[in-house]
Amino acid sequence: MTKLKEELNQSYWDDRWLNKQTGWDIGYASTPLVEYFNQIDDKKLRILIPGCGNAYEAEHLVNEGFSNVHVVDISKTAIDNFLTRFPKFPRSQAIHADFFKLDSEYDIIVEQTFFCALHPTLRGAYAKKAWELLGENGKLVGLLFNTIFEHDGPPFGGRKEEYETYFEGLFHPTIMEEAMNSIPPRLGRELFINLSKRS
Repeated sequence: MTKLKEELNQSYWDDRWLNKQTGWDIGYASTPLVEYFNQIDDKKLRILIPGCGNAYEAEHLVNEGFSNVHVVDISKTAIDNFLTRFPKFPRSQAIHADFFKLDSEYDIIVEQTFFCALHPTLRGAYAKKAWELLGENGKLVGLLFNTIFEHDGPPFGGRKEEYETYFEGLFHPTIMEEAMNSIPPRLGRELFINLSKRS
């Protein structure tokens, strides 16, 4: 039975981390995101990675000289694990909080296995919150699963046609296409998104 959204709380995610039930964790920064990051020249952009987990993408960005990277996770265990694994990361930029309660402003929000961890009933709220957190000309960039999972979530799958309904009106339909450079286990099952905030 699919869990209710109320059950997917801090306690649930702390338990997943403590029991090492982290099948989404690939152990390194995802190739499509690394290739996107490598095209960014302004290393002072404010970047947020919600539902960061082990935050390999944040580690990559910091190692490449990006100075304004912020990560957030509802699981304190995840945040603590990340800071222990990568102590170079600025502690003030590692936030233990609910994404939906953030009120800062960012230039880029990076989506990497956070959307699929949310209960599907929160997808519309996710799109709206991402829009609210982004500054003028801000972008939502990352990966969404383009597949329906046989098991109950999380992770929760979906299709492009569904996702478009959440983002239309909030973001320009810039890019939402099958990722050509996914890691082998996810090849053909991911969409790369690069959505620009509407004014």
